[in-house]
Amino acid sequence: MNREDFPMLKSNIVYFDNGATTLKPQCVIDVMNKYYLEHTSNIHRGDYDASIITNKLYDNTRNIIGSFINADPDCCVFTSGSTMSLNMVVFGYMKKHLKAGDEVLLNKSEHASNILPWIKLSEEIGIIIKYVPLNSDYSLTIDNIKKCVTEKTKVISLAHISNVVGDVRDIETIGEFCSQNNIIFNVDGAQSVPHIMVDFKESNIDFLSFSAHKMCGPTGVGVLVGKRNLLENMDPILYGGGMNNYFEEDNSYELKSIPTRLEAGTPPIAGVIGMGEAIKYLDKIGMDKIHQYEKQLKQYFLDKVKDISNLIIYNKDSDSGIVSFNIDGVFAQDLAIYLNHYNIYVRAGNHCTKMLKDDIGINNTVRASFYFYNNYEDVDRLVEALKNSRDIFKIIL
Repeated sequence: MNREDFPMLKSNIVYFDNGATTLKPQCVIDVMNKYYLEHTSNIHRGDYDASIITNKLYDNTRNIIGSFINADPDCCVFTSGSTMSLNMVVFGYMKKHLKAGDEVLLNKSEHASNILPWIKLSEEIGIIIKYVPLNSDYSLTIDNIKKCVTEKTKVISLAHISNVVGDVRDIETIGEFCSQNNIIFNVDGAQSVPHIMVDFKESNIDFLSFSAHKMCGPTGVGVLVGKRNLLENMDPILYGGGMNNYFEEDNSYELKSIPTRLEAGTPPIAGVIGMGEAIKYLDKIGMDKIHQYEKQLKQYFLDKVKDISNLIIYNKDSDSGIVSFNIDGVFAQDLAIYLNHYNIYVRAGNHCTKMLKDDIGINNTVRASFYFYNNYEDVDRLVEALKNSRDIFKIIL
């Protein structure tokens, strides 16, 4: 689907590392190049033609994002990516609104960016972190969440889609539960916003984070979306140019309104413009179409590998385009190196989910994450390589 739009696919590669970052279509590359070649300028600082063009493109990206996920455009804050967005939630908002003894619910299949900031906050102010148990298939359910909630539970923070297991969490139900129980619902959308329909308002999400580079956009830019009242009560974690109205010798100062007060300094302007173009590109294809196609590719893969007896798959039943697997007796990185021999690009390691080993019983896996520009021939090449994996050490040694 749309393979001709991606210059990198003109080489003889199979790119299955979409969970880490995605390829970039020519339209995104073109709009970023146009900024650098034709109207390079800073934002909201110039009164000349190039600056006016840049301002319009930059500011319109908020409208594009708002329409894409059903959020108010001025509640969409540009960040460097999901990691920065999640840290802003923890240290810009939670640090001033939580107190010692307050409970935050996480789970062991979360990415480091949704665990380490909370651990640091627990050191600083004494919050209590509780890990919701996963089911036998490593999925996270609302029933298990409810069993962990107490009167001290103030936050539930989770990925909409986990980046290793690939289970799609029922954020609509969880969001409604949080709303009814006065619990802040923080969602890591890094693996979901690029792949499925996400409705910020209908899902009762309080904070949502995602990155452009995982959705056909550039690296170094992302979004934090928040409910207006929460963002207005968030402290910036960066102070500097562009986010203040004035500051004086007597130490008085006034910050601008949201979202600008949370975006100090010169932002990644070309990246923001490129992200807007990427979102328009995905929206034109259709998120439901993308999600269904990814699931078809995954099922095709599962059907093709049924007879590979030494292949261990950890998430056959998850409802996404992520497959995590190993070859019995083969280290995950060795398998990835072997697949690279066939120009097949996958991810190997713990995928920044270092606690998940407690549940699946192994530190490292190989992850193939499908996207809409992959095709059945790509899957066939992966399957054939896995069938021939008895020769792995002849190839990599």
